[in-house]
Amino acid sequence: MANVAVIGAQWGDEGKGKIVDWLSARADVVVRFQGGHNAGHTLVIDGKTFKLSLLPSGVVRPGKLAVIGNGVVVDPWAFVSEIEKLKAQGVAVTPENLLVAENAALILPLHRELDEARESSNSVQKLGTTKRGIGPAYEDKVGRRALRVIDLKDFSTLPPKIERLLAHHNALRRGVGAEEINANALLQSLKDIAPRILPFAGSAWRKLDEARRDGKRILFEGAQAVLLDIDHGTYPYVTSSNTVAGQAAAGSGVSPRDIGYVLGIVKAYTTRVGEGPFPTELTDSIGEKLGERGAEFGTVTGRKRRCGWFDAVLVRQTAITGGVEGIALTKLDVLDTFDEIKICVGYRLDGKNIDHLPADAGEQARCKPIYETFEGWTQSTRGARSWADLPAQAVKYVRRVEELTGAPVALLSTSPERDDTILVRDPFADR
Repeated sequence: MANVAVIGAQWGDEGKGKIVDWLSARADVVVRFQGGHNAGHTLVIDGKTFKLSLLPSGVVRPGKLAVIGNGVVVDPWAFVSEIEKLKAQGVAVTPENLLVAENAALILPLHRELDEARESSNSVQKLGTTKRGIGPAYEDKVGRRALRVIDLKDFSTLPPKIERLLAHHNALRRGVGAEEINANALLQSLKDIAPRILPFAGSAWRKLDEARRDGKRILFEGAQAVLLDIDHGTYPYVTSSNTVAGQAAAGSGVSPRDIGYVLGIVKAYTTRVGEGPFPTELTDSIGEKLGERGAEFGTVTGRKRRCGWFDAVLVRQTAITGGVEGIALTKLDVLDTFDEIKICVGYRLDGKNIDHLPADAGEQARCKPIYETFEGWTQSTRGARSWADLPAQAVKYVRRVEELTGAPVALLSTSPERDDTILVRDPFADR
């Protein structure tokens, strides 16, 4: 059976939740492989809305195994809170349908406090983080001082690990005049939360290997997007993990050979949350209209998203670095009432035309878009479920997106409802 990895191919918020949910109906296992509870996914199922941040999208579907892989940083308190919210909506989350990798690193309150202090400080560059401690937790993981889920199983081993962690963090806190963390208080808080998360902990790589051997279909669910990748994104305005499809293997404990088809989620226009360069950003009434029609507010933070025309230069680049084989084009219906629609096909940088986004942040900020202009369409595409339902100009737009990005459209989404999807190619189809 074919497996599928789903990644965002812009700056996030492309509608991955709906596409992952649509695909999860065809999958047996759904795996998160990077990020933390800064990843907001909104699912609309039979008119009921679910908002997930940490848990894999498959957790709301009966009969599916959801896995939080080792590449994810896990806030135990956010984990418990999200489970309780789903329970209130009638979704049962148990160790039978949710597994947390025992070697996943933990996000602690001290990580959230450090994230908040940095983003609120006037003396450091603001990166536009969600202030949820994801970056500091990854720093500790790479610094080999992080606490992991498995550490909660034996409290006798925790004091020296906490001491090593606090030797770093309390020095930072002293430097900014913040109160130091009490080791005993942190130990007690971990003792209190441990019974709520340990029943879900286990060996994710072994479970996934069993699923593979049994011929189960595995869906790897990415968070954020390629342009927020720590290496391939618009550094330093990026997230703290690798978001490309290659991370699906390292972040879940499977072989790269087992990833299968890579589907990149792409919005029919472009949005970005937080700081950083955005060549096609529209700060005029057109940008406002895109935001209003697309309900462009962050799932996690509620922050208003910046909006602009579709940038084919960026998506062509992310298709290469992200390993994208086909795209799911979402929110086509948002463009329905525009008389004129534009696509960025190149940049003008310091008097020269270029066909890629440069790595230097200063050059990125100076890139000016070169546009192709298309006639809009007046007929509604919302809810279309076949090519025949689309106006000719909308089809022309989609075909041009394919040509410019070099990635064929596998799925086309025309509303938040999961069934309002045109299937061009089933990503799970054997090849």
